[in-house]
Amino acid sequence: MSFSRLTRRSALQGFGSLGLATALPFSRVWADGASLSFLAVGDWGRGGDFHQRDVAIRMGETARALNSRFVISVGDNFYEDGVASVDDPAWTNSFEAVYDAPSLQIPWHVALGNHDYHGNSQAQLDYSAKSSRWRLPTRWYNFEERAPDGSLTEFFVVDTSPMVSIYYEDGAVKVKVGDQKQNVPVQLAWLDAKLAASRADWKIVVGHHPIYSGKLPKGVPAHGEDGNRTGGSPDLIARLDPILQRHGVALYLNGHDHDLQHALRGATHYVCTGAGSKTAPQCGMAGSDFCSLQSGFVACAVNRQLLRVAYRDYTGAELYVADIPRPA
Repeated sequence: MSFSRLTRRSALQGFGSLGLATALPFSRVWADGASLSFLAVGDWGRGGDFHQRDVAIRMGETARALNSRFVISVGDNFYEDGVASVDDPAWTNSFEAVYDAPSLQIPWHVALGNHDYHGNSQAQLDYSAKSSRWRLPTRWYNFEERAPDGSLTEFFVVDTSPMVSIYYEDGAVKVKVGDQKQNVPVQLAWLDAKLAASRADWKIVVGHHPIYSGKLPKGVPAHGEDGNRTGGSPDLIARLDPILQRHGVALYLNGHDHDLQHALRGATHYVCTGAGSKTAPQCGMAGSDFCSLQSGFVACAVNRQLLRVAYRDYTGAELYVADIPRPA
């Protein structure tokens, strides 16, 4: 596996006359006419605060420049407690009025996060019938996209909160996953079978929780309701990751950790894009190639030979680029 790390200067040189705010770090793969482009963001719904609005502006610029076909949301769509119904004011305050750029009026393929399970998680599925762009048909689902060069990418969106054992310790009262526990084996069997049957050139799995992430330095306390700042999720390492490795999944997109991060284990690149608004106080790096506490998102482009993931922050700066060759 190889990586490219481009500087802010090279970003500006690559796009010549574009101004600083819209300068993109993307080389020929972004403009070759052969690639499928999309954005991914997570942990965002805070009424525009904590740089959420700034991230949305940069996303709009990037989506326009790359002609992005869709956006992936990796969950924790509404803080702190999800939504109460399809008419909750948060739909306007944290989604519709924030991601209002014309270039973002494209499909949003959505995963559920643990904070979404604080509220009425079913309402987020139901909103799919009300919105022309919100796509959450079921709690786990798959879809395909074909690049202009004919290559096929298949996306598998999974619901990770019911897989995390700590959420059951209070009887699943805070994170309301109790009625989904029996579906975890069904969901995992579905993913295993779908990945086995897929004939796509690229397989990408999307979930809210990290499987692997960098560990915090010794002595730095964990944060969050599940304390998940210690190198990922043991539950997902045990149950979900073997399925990804068995089927050669190139990319796992997640959030939950409020940072931008990249790690590589086996055949899979683990990309955290959980910095859509408020970020964490510390960034764990052990076991990771890159981590940033800047609010931001990732932009991706995929063609027959290459999957490129670029991390961009709320100021428009490029932070890191990972180039992933097509699996053998």
